Amino acid sequence: MSSTEKGRALSEELNPGMEAALEARYGHLLPGMAEGIVDFAYGRQYARPGLPLRDRYVATIASLTALGGQTAPQLKVNIAGARKAGLTQEEIAEVIWQMALYGGFPSAINGLNTALEVFAEEESQE
Repeated sequence: MSSTEKGRALSEELNPGMEAALEARYGHLLPGMAEGIVDFAYGRQYARPGLPLRDRYVATIASLTALGGQTAPQLKVNIAGARKAGLTQEEIAEVIWQMALYGGFPSAINGLNTALEVFAEEESQE
């Protein structure tokens, strides 16, 4: 199975419709961008052996939180994926709060607000 096929299967499991949404939004400007993200991010990174998927999401959430509020859209997608990979709301909140030491309190609070949005969406779908 190619990395694109692996990536497509994993991205559809964790973030259904993401590739189609990226293609619809950016495809006219950057043909192939959506497939490239699926291939690299999901097929070559998230699907790699050596680190469990849930741990990869811990690292991703920590990094996006430390980078600050401008990453809220990506943080939202990755928190949703992390929930599907088995992380609890409490674990996600703790990862985000840990980043107060490295990205500052504003980044951590922005991250927590983003997490609360994702958790509210989950609850509304139950």
